Amino acid sequence: MNTDEKSPTIRVHIWLETEKGLFFGHGRAQLLSKIEEYGSLKKAAEKLGMSYRAAWGKLRKSEEVLGIPLVVKTGSNKEGYQLTPEGKALKDKFIRWFDEVENYATLKAEEIFPWNIKSYNQKTSMNF
Repeated sequence: MNTDEKSPTIRVHIWLETEKGLFFGHGRAQLLSKIEEYGSLKKAAEKLGMSYRAAWGKLRKSEEVLGIPLVVKTGSNKEGYQLTPEGKALKDKFIRWFDEVENYATLKAEEIFPWNIKSYNQKTSMNF
């Protein structure tokens, strides 16, 4: 067994919710990032392996709870979307928060456990 197989990886799952349920987490941050990258809800959903309907539902749930739009349509129904300033700000702040929490969790795990701990981002080079 090589050293990497013996090194545990930190997995942090954090999200924001109200009494109405989850309204923003890692998956929605990824969805907004892909919409920003492709300018398309359809392409963003495909890249994340979800249906257009599921992606649309997640966005609508977040917008309903927050009371603000996260995306605006700039073209046809499934194509031509962009983030609102509020959507971009929420995505960016969530990613910053996630990275800081994961970095702190990794540091604490390295203090507590005897192994060489890696963050999930270090292991996978994961990008939002």
